Amino acid sequence: MTTDTMHIEVTKTKHSHLSEIDQTKLGFGTYFSDHIFVSNYAKGQWKNPRIIPFANFEVSPCMSALHYGQSIFEGMKAYRYDNGDIYMFRPLENFKRFNQSAERMAMPTIPEDVFMEGLVQLIRTDKNWVPSGKGCSLYIRPVAFATEAHIGVKISDTYDFMIITSPVGLYYSQPVKVLVETHFTRAVPGGVGFAKTSGNYGRSHLPTKLAKEKGYDQIIWTDGYSHKYLEESGTMNLMCVINDTLITPELHDTILNGITRKSVITLAREDLGIKVEERKITVDELVDAHDKGKLQEMFGAGTAATIAPISLFGYNGKDYTLPSTNEKSIGNRIKKELDGIRSGKIADKHNWMYKV
Repeated sequence: MTTDTMHIEVTKTKHSHLSEIDQTKLGFGTYFSDHIFVSNYAKGQWKNPRIIPFANFEVSPCMSALHYGQSIFEGMKAYRYDNGDIYMFRPLENFKRFNQSAERMAMPTIPEDVFMEGLVQLIRTDKNWVPSGKGCSLYIRPVAFATEAHIGVKISDTYDFMIITSPVGLYYSQPVKVLVETHFTRAVPGGVGFAKTSGNYGRSHLPTKLAKEKGYDQIIWTDGYSHKYLEESGTMNLMCVINDTLITPELHDTILNGITRKSVITLAREDLGIKVEERKITVDELVDAHDKGKLQEMFGAGTAATIAPISLFGYNGKDYTLPSTNEKSIGNRIKKELDGIRSGKIADKHNWMYKV
């Protein structure tokens, strides 16, 4: 738990719009809390940390981020326990990854006190926005971007850092259908695939749109050179269960180091006694395991989706249907553990929950 060692000026909104929100129909990323946290970078320092009412703001048409892509973000969540206490899930991991992204994009890193105290004080200010319904949480979006008004390829001298929060429900309400992508590429070695930078998501829109036109919900990215190896599934890390073994693509600089991914692996290995392998997986291995009845389940793991079961995957014009999951399936067992820890109903022996 952080202590308030940094002065953050707070300007509260004159009119909260919380009462205008239907708590039973939150959706995802539709509603935004009353306030945001902001800090500005210039002359080598992050300055003027403040909490202000959520509102639009003006930018220069020449703002560097619009033209040259220096923009990064994170995704994380806070949960309300039955006793009313509010906890974030593994925020220090998000802080570390945020700065890894910043370094890769030649942006200034964020001091820990700015990031963590900004988070805590913002959530305390908007504590009534943290929902309590089943499957609900407060989604938290830290974002930083270059603000220098300059047309010319150079590293920006100025930046803004903001934290936005949004009460959300489930990202996926039912199992997803995915298409193995063998033409478009998300990332290549030496690129920015491991960073949470906006361009990684912008380039995914067209192939995802084309997949949806064919009846799929998301895509599975393959490696950028041969398209033989599985990497990520849309906005999630990919998990496969073959012969009771949880297998996930090993990390390298084309795959995001997901915090949910990391948590899933820990729970599987240490808490549930499930064999885990982090290694390369070929599409051919996946198809062969399916055809031999050895592919028991697939699911995506991510902050937004948490655990999203995959009901089928498409490859080379053919669909491969997966068995229906049940309470004993590995994905559901892990999800039950995660949900229990995040809600305070299962002991947090890994010290993942961070009290606000």
